[in-house]
Amino acid sequence: KLQDPLAPLGGGSQSPIDLPQITVVGSQSSGKSSVLENVVGRDFLPRGTGIVTRRPLVLQLINKRSTNSEKSSKQKQDLLDLNTSENQNDGSVSNQKEDNVDEWGEFLHLPGKKFYNFNEIREEIEAETERTTGNNAGLSPVPINLRIYSPHVLTLTLVDLPGLTKVPVGDQPPDIEKQIKSMILTYISKPNAIILSVNPANADLANSDGLKLAKEVDPEGKRTIGVLTKVDLMDRGTDVVDILAGRVIPLRYGYVPVINRGQKDIENHKTIRAALADEAKFFENHPSYSTKAQYCGTPYLAKKLNVILLSHIRATLPDIRAKIDTALKKYQNELVSLGPETIDSPSSTVLSVITDFCNDYNGVLDGHTKDISSNELSGGARISFVFHEVFKNGVYALDPFDRIKDADIRTIMYNSSGSSPSLFVGTAAFEVLVKQQIKRFEDPSLRCITL
Repeated sequence: KLQDPLAPLGGGSQSPIDLPQITVVGSQSSGKSSVLENVVGRDFLPRGTGIVTRRPLVLQLINKRSTNSEKSSKQKQDLLDLNTSENQNDGSVSNQKEDNVDEWGEFLHLPGKKFYNFNEIREEIEAETERTTGNNAGLSPVPINLRIYSPHVLTLTLVDLPGLTKVPVGDQPPDIEKQIKSMILTYISKPNAIILSVNPANADLANSDGLKLAKEVDPEGKRTIGVLTKVDLMDRGTDVVDILAGRVIPLRYGYVPVINRGQKDIENHKTIRAALADEAKFFENHPSYSTKAQYCGTPYLAKKLNVILLSHIRATLPDIRAKIDTALKKYQNELVSLGPETIDSPSSTVLSVITDFCNDYNGVLDGHTKDISSNELSGGARISFVFHEVFKNGVYALDPFDRIKDADIRTIMYNSSGSSPSLFVGTAAFEVLVKQQIKRFEDPSLRCITL
């Protein structure tokens, strides 16, 4: 509930309340998105090469079974969807649709709309990303909030962040590494953030970008949990037992090894449930992990994250409550100081603010202000000084007969009298001469206004 109103503030450093949440960090293509999909049990995240996650995704998993009325109304829709989905094999489609009666997603930016088809969720994430970042490789710190209701998930909140990269590719900005690092740091540097560091097991842990970044903000590893992906791709005869035992880089919450689907599995439409069954089989039958199989795999990771997050929320809630209460009191007092009419009638508030402003302004001009300065002229006194001293001197500095010679006066007199000779200066001649001189007042007058 708190995350939704705070979402428009960017979720990063701008957010006034530091909410406990699990932030997923790792290098590009380390398997972050696959880990999240395994936890949810669904394909719903965009895939591809390069930077796919270009905005933070706040993923709220809610364990919930749909009601019978929801089921019956959805089953009709599912039958229609079944007929239109011909691009996948029949078995996988029917499984997918049958389960979708119980599972759906909702986006914060589309209130009230339920997505029962998880392919549509992926399309909406891509579309919403492009609305903010454009269709090039730009990044945006504004999060996308997605809730997934399902009986197959544990209640969790995870934040998926862009993968760490070093070299800009294609039309990516040259400072892409700096941009991603700064975005990740705004999330993980908060004391209440639990860092889920995803690291490929077939690479040296000491070279892990995600772990390195986590160490910067959490040097003792007190709020970091490690995930080891690609365990099945390790060289024969090697394993991650030393890492799990905390002998390499110890973390308070330890490490959980998992196995994601490979690219070939995804292309062959291997379901996540089948992948989870294979994952369990791998750990049970592997000589290094068989004795600790119950502490390996995605289901154990989800359970562990759920326990960690709940205990973390329990520990931080009193402090968060106090912060919110303090902020509420501050803004309520501010509202009261503006007057009761602010709540009842906004239009009269605007009118009274404008009236008060005008009264204050007139007071400054008339010298009735509270803060009369002894250092310099201000308000009405300054206007008076500019007008009576600066402007007067500017006007007096102009010689009325400068630039007008007797010969000019004579010529204008002759011209204005036409064919008959004139004895006195006519009105027309006088106006011509005076207008020339009045024009010279323009500069001092403009300077007077500016001052």
